[in-house]
Amino acid sequence: MVLVGAEVFGVAIAAGWAIAGLFELGEHVGYALMVLFSLFAVYALVHLWRRCVSAEPLTGRA
Repeated sequence: MVLVGAEVFGVAIAAGWAIAGLFELGEHVGYALMVLFSLFAVYALVHLWRRCVSAEPLTGRA
């Protein structure tokens, strides 16, 4: 789950940076896109976490 989270956030930040750079939108718009895509990443990770826990509940027993 940690690896997936790191990859999703990396893609979100890189996509915001790349789109802002490609269309020359400026630094502030680039940061705004990074934040927007990071919020989508959080949304996706929350849903992934819920599906993972429903398939294999965390009970504290090894």
